Amino acid sequence: MANNYFKFKEFTIQQEKAALKTTTDSCLFGAWVAHQLQTTIKKPSTILDIGTGTGLLMLMLAQKLNVLIDGIEIDQSSYEQTKENIEASPWKERLNLFCGDVKTFSFEKQYDFIIANPPFYEGDLKSVHLHKNIAKHDAELTLEALAEATAKNLSAEGCFALLLPYHRAEAFMAVAEKKDLYLSQLVRVKQTFKHRYFRAMLLFSRTPKTLTEDEIIIRNADDKYSTKFTDLLKDYYLYL
Repeated sequence: MANNYFKFKEFTIQQEKAALKTTTDSCLFGAWVAHQLQTTIKKPSTILDIGTGTGLLMLMLAQKLNVLIDGIEIDQSSYEQTKENIEASPWKERLNLFCGDVKTFSFEKQYDFIIANPPFYEGDLKSVHLHKNIAKHDAELTLEALAEATAKNLSAEGCFALLLPYHRAEAFMAVAEKKDLYLSQLVRVKQTFKHRYFRAMLLFSRTPKTLTEDEIIIRNADDKYSTKFTDLLKDYYLYL
């Protein structure tokens, strides 16, 4: 049985109410995005997390960046869970959460940076639990709708990052380009050297740029975390 909480160095994610629990790839994604925002991207004034779940990505970014971060979550129980996690964090004054559907929600501003870990596994076997379907599948948010919502709410000079199953990345690139969102960074992720790629971390900008590509392997042959993974997660994971 999965733990009802996941403790990091500076915050804790309670997750008993949430449709999806904390995963290694979502932690990697949050740490990678935080690193990009500190090193290669102009620091944003405002950030939006679409489909915030437990608030994991909001809190990971808040730990590294002194900026205002909003989140939106359609699932009521996940929304309530995120509210609790935000209130228990050191950064609650900079974090704001909405319960609603990003496809129809009217935000008061556009955002310099948008992050999303969107619904997975279009067309795959679905759960009998509706809230898990919404969280894991595109029953409520297709890739096309995500691209449209992002383009609508992203500022003219803004950037957008998301985590996808590797086999869906190429399809989203085509969808995004129709909304004038251009891929600037692509990181392919695999569990070990022996595994195939299973996740893609993508960064988009409003204007075309030279594409930068990279690879992260989570565990070495000795089953220890790789250097790249450790460097990104050492400020978050308790035992790194």
